[in-house]
Amino acid sequence: MATVELRGIRKSFGDVNVIGNVDLKIEDGEFVVFVGPSGCGKSTLLRMIAGLEDSNAGDILIDGERMNDVPSSKRGIAMVFQSYALYPNMTLYENMAFGLKLANKTKAEIDIAVMQAAKTLHIDHLLDRKPKALSGGQRQRVAIGRAITRKPRVFLFDEPLSNLDAALRTKMRIEFSRLHDDLQTTMIYVTHDQIEAVTLADRIVVLSQGRIEQVGSPLELYHRPANLFVAGFIGSPRMNFMDGVLFHAGESSEIRLEGGETIHVNIDTRSALAGDKIKVGIRPEHVALPAIQSNIVSAQTTLVEPMGDSTLVYLNATGADDGLTVRAAPEFQICKGDRTRLSFPEQHCHLFDQEGKSFPRLLTS
Repeated sequence: MATVELRGIRKSFGDVNVIGNVDLKIEDGEFVVFVGPSGCGKSTLLRMIAGLEDSNAGDILIDGERMNDVPSSKRGIAMVFQSYALYPNMTLYENMAFGLKLANKTKAEIDIAVMQAAKTLHIDHLLDRKPKALSGGQRQRVAIGRAITRKPRVFLFDEPLSNLDAALRTKMRIEFSRLHDDLQTTMIYVTHDQIEAVTLADRIVVLSQGRIEQVGSPLELYHRPANLFVAGFIGSPRMNFMDGVLFHAGESSEIRLEGGETIHVNIDTRSALAGDKIKVGIRPEHVALPAIQSNIVSAQTTLVEPMGDSTLVYLNATGADDGLTVRAAPEFQICKGDRTRLSFPEQHCHLFDQEGKSFPRLLTS
């Protein structure tokens, strides 16, 4: 196991800056997930930790040792890619043993390492098969097993589940969580799928345009997003946003929405001024439909999706450019075109300033 620390990391390709001044420390045995949209720099950052890309500035440390000039093979890391990269002419055993043979390990050492990894991944009964006889999930386990046999200080995973179907991805997420519990090794995992991120991570690193937007536990990012980007990226369906103007600024705030409705929240806006533009955010599962209290908004239904365990209701409302999404009870009945009133419970509202930064909620609220 090992700590991983990034200090002032920068990376550019020509005139294109892809990583800008990243600072991050990953603790010994932690499971950290890099998440963000395509092109945000998460895979590039992972490849720099692995030694597959050079940084233009800054330092990469593993267990306090500077790695910038250390080749990838000497860093004590193992990387699993989106592609399984298995040798088709070799059996599973031979695929998992290949790296150990190159390292001149004895047959006894190789047997022990391969069998331990195979049992951990529940593929010990498949060792005599070749990759073409395996499912996608089994092939990915072999790729992981090949990494385990090296007994690395740090595991790096670059979107390892992207090639699998939805049901298998869910199963493999459980396997990854169990694997981390068993091995207790530092793991860094890259994905664009925020559901993977929140279900796997001890901490999530949210990236956008080569910079870190926020670092925190899944619940911290869900309940206390630092800005509009994190609020909209974490959570499915995404958070609703409505435009408004700050009518009263202070420890308790009042916002006038574009449709004329008033929203009262105990959120500290003393850093802003009355008349400033504001965005009000609330998650679909927190909207009350039908309306049950204050902070009432009028909207028109555009689509209804019964999901079995809940019903997703999509609505148009003044000031909500992308519309509103509400997760209602499964028995809730409403039709396309119906006008309705819904409410935003104060304790679940978020406010964002003109730069997209979140206003703090009072601890006493």
